[in-house]
Amino acid sequence: MIAAPTSFRLVAATGIHRGDRPYQQDQVGMLPHPRAAGCVMAVVADGMGGKSGGRKAADQVVLTARQVFDRYVPAQDEGATILSQLLHEAHLMIKLTAIAFEEEPHSTLAAFIVNPDLSADVLHAGDSRIYHFRGPDMQFRTMDHSFVQRLVNEGQITEEEANVHPQSNLLTGCLGTQQDPPVSVHRIRDLAVGDSLLACSDGLWHYFTPKELGAIVHTLPPREAAEMLVSKARHRARGGGDNLSLALVRVEARP
Repeated sequence: MIAAPTSFRLVAATGIHRGDRPYQQDQVGMLPHPRAAGCVMAVVADGMGGKSGGRKAADQVVLTARQVFDRYVPAQDEGATILSQLLHEAHLMIKLTAIAFEEEPHSTLAAFIVNPDLSADVLHAGDSRIYHFRGPDMQFRTMDHSFVQRLVNEGQITEEEANVHPQSNLLTGCLGTQQDPPVSVHRIRDLAVGDSLLACSDGLWHYFTPKELGAIVHTLPPREAAEMLVSKARHRARGGGDNLSLALVRVEARP
């Protein structure tokens, strides 16, 4: 549980699993603000680039998130600015890692900040997603920076077809590439009691509809919801699952 003003509390959980891959290249972070009650940053990074390169990239994202969030002053700074700093600083550090280790590490990024006034800021790059649920109902989700998402946006294929498309893992933007990552920010002005924010890698969301995700995060406490999501994703992967990770925050009324 994250300390918060007297009117509400933030209940948080994370989940991570190697799936059926030989290496874990996902990383997840849930970072309570060191000085501001009711303020938290959640980060999911899906690393890519060989057995060690992808993990180095994901580790760098979470390390950079800690450093950037420590500088954040909610009453003075814009959350979107802090998240953009995270994106660019982690991107630069991953590129430097590539030079030093002669690897090609890349990473997605899905990060959000919940502020003490119950506003929230969201940023992503790649195909790790962030969902905003009000009760069980999806209010918003990020749009993947991927080839199949572009096809969906152009009306060439459906969301269902995108899930089984042979090029579903082809990204059009992420951290660590020669091209700068896309800056996709979103502002939620008023979270309410019963709202949930879920950041997750494609190893998790691939196996769920938004309706299923909403039902689980609404019905179960965050820790149990995280365990249920990981368990169901593993079952549905049938021995062929990717690394998966999630970070979940729910706004609850104080008892």
